[in-house]
Amino acid sequence: MTTQTNQLVYGERPAWSPGRPRIQPLRVLLAWIVSAAALLVAATIVPDASVESFGGALVAALVIAIFNALLPPLVAALRLPLMALLGFVLVLVLDSLMLLGADWATDGDLTIGSFWAALGVALVASAVTVVLQVILGTNDDDTYTLRVVQRIARRSGGRTVTDAPGIVFLEIDGLALPVLRRAIRDGNVPSMARWLEDGSHRLAEWETDLSSQTGASQAGILLGSNDDIPAFRWVEKETATLMVCSAPADCAEIERRHLVSRGLLADGGASRGNLLSGEADHVILTASRTEAEKHANPGYRAFFANGFNVIRVLVLFGWEVILEWTAAARAKRRDVRPRGHRGGIYPLMRGALCVIVRDLIVYGVLTDMMKGRPAIYATFSSYDEVAHHSGLERVDTLEALRKLDEHFGRIDRARRYAARPYEIVVLSDHGQTQGTTFKQRNGYGLDDLVRRSVENASVSDVHTGDENNAAVGHAVSEATGRSAKPKRGKHDVSGEDVVVLGSGNLGLVYLMDVRRRMTLEEIESRHPRLLPALREHPHVGWLLVRSERDGPVVLGAHGARYLADDRVDGEDPLAHFSPTAARHLLRADGFMHVADIMVGSFYDPVVDEGCAFEELISFHGGIGGPQTRPFLLYPASLELPEGEIVGAETVNEILLDWRRQLNGADDASDSSRSGDEAVTALS
Repeated sequence: MTTQTNQLVYGERPAWSPGRPRIQPLRVLLAWIVSAAALLVAATIVPDASVESFGGALVAALVIAIFNALLPPLVAALRLPLMALLGFVLVLVLDSLMLLGADWATDGDLTIGSFWAALGVALVASAVTVVLQVILGTNDDDTYTLRVVQRIARRSGGRTVTDAPGIVFLEIDGLALPVLRRAIRDGNVPSMARWLEDGSHRLAEWETDLSSQTGASQAGILLGSNDDIPAFRWVEKETATLMVCSAPADCAEIERRHLVSRGLLADGGASRGNLLSGEADHVILTASRTEAEKHANPGYRAFFANGFNVIRVLVLFGWEVILEWTAAARAKRRDVRPRGHRGGIYPLMRGALCVIVRDLIVYGVLTDMMKGRPAIYATFSSYDEVAHHSGLERVDTLEALRKLDEHFGRIDRARRYAARPYEIVVLSDHGQTQGTTFKQRNGYGLDDLVRRSVENASVSDVHTGDENNAAVGHAVSEATGRSAKPKRGKHDVSGEDVVVLGSGNLGLVYLMDVRRRMTLEEIESRHPRLLPALREHPHVGWLLVRSERDGPVVLGAHGARYLADDRVDGEDPLAHFSPTAARHLLRADGFMHVADIMVGSFYDPVVDEGCAFEELISFHGGIGGPQTRPFLLYPASLELPEGEIVGAETVNEILLDWRRQLNGADDASDSSRSGDEAVTALS
């Protein structure tokens, strides 16, 4: 955070005047030389392509740069449906055509024999450019990017220039406070570490609800209510329907149910990469508002206005996939434990999250800042996704975190060019806990344990993959027009006797004999072997059931805790969990759609591990360990209320209060001023 912003006293603000990124001739010259060298290497490698000399490469690179400044912005300005897909295809084709055009314009300095040769040269040249930029230390120059984004913000309308500060919320999905602290100590997040060292930001902890996953946390943070979200996926027994927090239709329904006039992004805000919109007016890659992806969504315009972006992203995507294959092979060779499943389409999903989705969201945030939008909330899921499969603090997981921190530095540097002053808040929605999975430990899953313990009933194990795979898969599918209609009855569980769900180390068992929650006494009568089998299992820590006589009861192997009067009989099954565990379970017991039996894995505080009922070695969804310990990294000029911060709804209250302090009343008075007429000189 700049010194100017730190010293700024709200209510006595000087007028705000956005800066303009200055072109640095030496950097431009170096970038030109790098582009020419990359073009020379690419033309040497790719068949049916050649460059006469390095001088010819310089001329060709200059022509391509001119084409890139003129043509991609025209494509980006087109109002096309499914822009996330069509934009990639059109700009990719345009990149190849620009090379063919350079062949024509340079009169023999550059020779490209075909469209496919041009595409090959574009990809190889981009890869070489990335390598050279890293070697030369020039890959952090955002001047051209910011000039493009700022120009588009000016010309596309809806821009508000004001001195009322805005606020940018950057969510790192799945990052726990203890992991962040170690990353700061070890130099893995230098941008955030610098903010703390300079005193511009402070760090605080908050505690998630049950369940500790993105659906429940974002409902609380963005909407102000996460009531009746018992897990990432749950069954609504009255309709025999499965709800999933990443399915667009379900996210839309969740948002409809939880609108309580506390939307964090209402009145002009922007949602980027979230499950829920927070009542934002501007959205991209937001699961609850997928209709925005099917129409002409201007949120992608800044990204596609730079033709180099598409080629660069494709190259980095391929590199990320190679990194995953390499890391997986190394972990297997070294017999690293715990070790997760890393095959199938996961390497592609990792590449999509760590590169494509991340960059689209970053450009969306930069655009919002240049437009002067009062509140922006963006979720970055790359750390969470890699941690699920690699582990909390493995080398490739921390590299994903380091790259996020690098982009946060870009956003920080962009503030001086924004249409209003901005404060940056970095937060997480939950953490993760690590451990070998339930199935890896036992050779069978929770569904198998239930199956052999119920009387004359079939058991359905409903797993749809981890939440980020599902969420990103849905969002990208909608954005690219590849979403197929769900298979008939995909969410219909009316034909099942028992449904077993996994949400990290939280299991849910629904006994479909009756279309309401079964009592403890009914379960013992109908399925007498079930509760003893679950209670006695060494990798099950607790069960939550409701007794007709005693109300909500937490059962353990050697005791029970009666939540209504907080009475313990025998050993307390929650002894190894946080002091607030009983409070969270009592709240969850009151949900309409809580499972007949809520199952929590064991947690060992000595080695800090539990076990997921999904095939994820780092997990969240239940209680135990750092999964319930997210963080707030917030400007020192803003204040936190005294006491512990418990629950996502409390976080919503805090963030809303910060937004009101920064742009609440002032923004209303300034909202009528838009465009360059609102700019006044900074005294």
